Amino acid sequence: MRVAEGAQTMWADVVIVGGGSAGSLLAARLSEDPSRRVILIEAGEEPKDPDIWNPAAWPKLHGRSFDRDYRTEPQSGTAGRVHHWARGKVVGGSSCLHAMGYMRGHPLDYEAWADATGDRRWSWESLLPAFQAIEDHPLGGDGVHGKGGPMPVYLPSEEINPVTRAFLEAGAALGLPRLSGHNSGEMVGATPNSLNIREGRRVTVADAWLTHAVRARENLTILTNHQVSKINYAGNQASSVQLIGPDGAADYEAERIVLCAGALESPALLMRSGIGPEAVLQSAGVRCLINVPEVGRNLQDHLLGAGNLYASRKPVPPSRLQHSESMAYLKADGFEASGQPDIVVGCGVAPIVSERFQAPAAGTAYSLLFGVTHPTSRGALRITGPDLGDPLIIDPAYLQTERDRQLFRVALDAARTLGNHPMLGDWRERELLPGPVWSREEIDAFVAEAVITHHHPCGTCRMGKDAGAVVDPSLRLKGLDNVFVVDASVMPTLTAGPIHAAVLAIAESFARSVLAEAPEPAQA
Repeated sequence: MRVAEGAQTMWADVVIVGGGSAGSLLAARLSEDPSRRVILIEAGEEPKDPDIWNPAAWPKLHGRSFDRDYRTEPQSGTAGRVHHWARGKVVGGSSCLHAMGYMRGHPLDYEAWADATGDRRWSWESLLPAFQAIEDHPLGGDGVHGKGGPMPVYLPSEEINPVTRAFLEAGAALGLPRLSGHNSGEMVGATPNSLNIREGRRVTVADAWLTHAVRARENLTILTNHQVSKINYAGNQASSVQLIGPDGAADYEAERIVLCAGALESPALLMRSGIGPEAVLQSAGVRCLINVPEVGRNLQDHLLGAGNLYASRKPVPPSRLQHSESMAYLKADGFEASGQPDIVVGCGVAPIVSERFQAPAAGTAYSLLFGVTHPTSRGALRITGPDLGDPLIIDPAYLQTERDRQLFRVALDAARTLGNHPMLGDWRERELLPGPVWSREEIDAFVAEAVITHHHPCGTCRMGKDAGAVVDPSLRLKGLDNVFVVDASVMPTLTAGPIHAAVLAIAESFARSVLAEAPEPAQA
């Protein structure tokens, strides 16, 4: 590997824009072919902060130098609040920041993708080999879970907090199945969270895929502290990307350009390059060269209510994992129903609340987080100018549909049912939040104040078979034959849980398609 610090003339078979989860995986996988020259471009630096690898420290990572720390527009659905969106600006991306949960989702989540694209490659069954290749799972080799892959999937046991154990027992007493994990295809039930942890340390995607051996490859260059400002193209072919780095601007030519900058920066780069909704580009002072109206639209994110808070009868031991230790997924019509989940209740052994509430001292309270798995509200983002320094307007349109509001009422009710169950009686002193709140109006007002992002933005360059889709089922950008988008932005809809596993599967699936391509015939 060559790590290039200054701007210089370079050419590659593949330029990967963004060194986050998808980009790090793709850099490793596509450079397996020594004849393919790969450049990975990352705006941030290599990860250095030791807290990154401490699972319990993850909430404190937000706002540090390697967090882009985006801010949304004030949200009418959440009492006019502005939400901070943590996104990694570092090799490994948001896998250096997130809560380490690894949950594939439900098979019907992917059936929706297959329907949207008209392509079975995006079904659960077709993606199963990609998931298995990613994972090193303790149940690996059973035909469902992967074994020996780069990313460890850890199933906690002995270190589970006693409050979490009581939460799981409450779920079981209410008829909720006890699952062995979140990745078998069954989601409705309760289980300790599957985590990307090995020997007590976070494993980032860079740790897993960009190993010393991979970095030693002569055909792989990792270019840090550089940000792509524009894609250069003529007709239906892109020729290069324009970078800005410590030594100024430079163009880097490529046969294939792959955007892995995430659900915010990938569409923003397209718009700065003149690709996107004509009216948005014109208002930002960018000439629209390829009118793709849905670039930046279809923005989705999970929210969690933080939280249904309880004062504890006795000191709550600190988490030996990452504070939010278990997710229980449920149908909206009861604890005993099965199928694709509608809502989620999570057990936070720390007093987790939104910025609108005062958190009690650690060890004196615990939170039950609650949310909606498949929100129907859809937002959008847009650029405000042609330059990297021009801010993004991010409007997730939280809680804009009655369905989302109704399911949040159901989710809070499920949290309270669990929280007040006798199995938690040894820990529960009293409910602190929301307190004596029972009417629809009171509950909606509390939810608006309590919800926080679950850090799952996606959908802004959605794949599909319809005329409005931004990329086709092969993830090729509409209008340019050699530009692809491979990150959370291509997801047509959210998966039921955290989206990181799905992003890795998207990247692995794309890598397999590229590696399977027939080589170009030799020139005579």
